[in-house]
Amino acid sequence: MDFLRPSTLAEALEAKAAFPEAVPLAGGTDVMVELNFDHRRPAALLDLGRVADLHEHSAADGRVRIGASVPYTRIIAELGAELPGLAMASRTVGSPQIRNRGSVGGNLGAASPAGDAHPALLAADAEVEIASVHGARLVPVKEFYVGVKRNVLAADELITAVHLRPATGPQQFSKIGSRNAMVIAVCAFGLALHPESGRVGTGLGSAAPTPRRAVEAEEFLAAELADRNQWNSPRALEDSVKRRFGELVAAAASPIDDVRGSAAYRKHALAVMARRTLGWAWDEYREGSRACA
Repeated sequence: MDFLRPSTLAEALEAKAAFPEAVPLAGGTDVMVELNFDHRRPAALLDLGRVADLHEHSAADGRVRIGASVPYTRIIAELGAELPGLAMASRTVGSPQIRNRGSVGGNLGAASPAGDAHPALLAADAEVEIASVHGARLVPVKEFYVGVKRNVLAADELITAVHLRPATGPQQFSKIGSRNAMVIAVCAFGLALHPESGRVGTGLGSAAPTPRRAVEAEEFLAAELADRNQWNSPRALEDSVKRRFGELVAAAASPIDDVRGSAAYRKHALAVMARRTLGWAWDEYREGSRACA
C-alpha cells in the first residue's frame, strides 16, 4: 500500500489525479476502522493531515466556509452560534477523541446514511465544495448522495469544504441510539427554520439508503406557518400541525430492519423526533420574537 502525504492542496489534487484509487485520509475515524477490520485494502492512502487549507474556516459573501478537515470540536466551539444545528449534531459524534479528529468532510466522503452531520447539512441547505486539478464546483448537499455510501465525487476529486449560510432561525438535531454515546444512530433528524424566506428545512439520517430531506413535511409546515401568519405573529402551534408534520417526516423515510432497530421503530421514532424538535424550535422562535418586540 502506497502512502501519499502532500503538504498543500495543489499537491493533494495532483496526487489524487495521479492515483485516483487512493483513499483520502483526514481524521481516519472511518477509514482506519475499515482497515483494521480488513474490510478495505486500498492500493494507496492519501493523507490530508498536513494540508492547512482544509483545516480552516472563513466567512465570505454571507456564508460560512468550513474546510473539509475542520474537526467537530472546532465547529462546536467556534461556529456554534452561527451554525447551531451542525454544532448540535457535532456534539453527538463519538467520543472526545473522535470529535477531535473527525470532520464534516470525512462524514461526507464516507456518505454513510448514518453519518451524524448529514441531517443538519440537509436542513441548512449546505453546499459541498469539490475540487480536482481541473477546477472546483459546488454541489447542493441534497444532490451529493447517490447511493449507500456513494457520492458524486469523480475518481480524481476531493471534498475541500462545506458552505452554509448562518442560521436566521432556530435549528435542532435529535438522534436515537442504543446508548447515549459512542453509538451509530438508529435514526436521526435535523430541522432548520428559515423565517427570512418562509421555508423549513429537514434532514433524515439512518432512515433510507442515503440521507434525505422530508420535502412534503417541509412544504406542509411552511404553508401552515404562512397561511396563519405565524412567521410575523408567532403563536403556539396546534398539536394537529405538529402531529401531521411528524407523520410526513416518517412517510419520507425508507428504513430497513437491522441489528440496531426495525423499520417500523425507525418510522415511529422519526415521527416523535420531528414533533419534538419542531416544538423546541418553535418555542425558541416565539421567545426570540417576543424579545425583539
